[in-house]
Amino acid sequence: MAVAIHGITLSKSFRHFQVLKEISVKIDAGECYALFGPNGAGKTTLLRIFATLHRPSAGRFEIMGLDGKQDRVKVREAIYLIGHGSYLYDDLSVKENIQFAIGIRGWNPSDLEIKKALDQVGIGRFAHLRSRYLSAGMKKRLSIAKALLIRPKVLLLDEGYASLDERGTAMMNDCIRGFTQQGAAVLMTSHERAKTAEVAHRVGVLNRSALTEITVKEMLEADALF
Repeated sequence: MAVAIHGITLSKSFRHFQVLKEISVKIDAGECYALFGPNGAGKTTLLRIFATLHRPSAGRFEIMGLDGKQDRVKVREAIYLIGHGSYLYDDLSVKENIQFAIGIRGWNPSDLEIKKALDQVGIGRFAHLRSRYLSAGMKKRLSIAKALLIRPKVLLLDEGYASLDERGTAMMNDCIRGFTQQGAAVLMTSHERAKTAEVAHRVGVLNRSALTEITVKEMLEADALF
């Protein structure tokens, strides 16, 4: 199995505060890796490094065999990050936001493809609604629809279940399974052990600048992870 994400002794400091210290991790194509840890442990920072939004203070990383520093443009073509922000234009409709975001990547999805993606995440009937009127959960669903259309080789999910109701969570897990079955790697941060166990193949706990790997079973059975 090809290695999709490879972090090699990654460290990151913000001025005098060290967030990550020599973190190494390998995630294969077709694998879902769940990352747990307390607030402030550096989970989001690690995802943003892999998304090429932060430069590591030390160490290096590869995405699909591409160097994360030297091949940033090609790396960005292979990844998609769903973070805490919605990154939507309020005055554009749901459909227009999709067309704009995917158009930047040089692709123009058909109306049928957009409808199929929106229906899959449960917001098809809101295609012509301005995004300013969407709830937080609907904005998250829109982000997932973008990912379904983009079909990244690496999907980065920062608190993927945040803002989603029960149906939305089930839909998210269905989508994660779909991505991994198609050969994509998924790296997700989470605080939801039971929900995560449904899709994760491996689990890491990031705490006090150290990454410890445990099994999904150990994650579920532990009284506390950190």
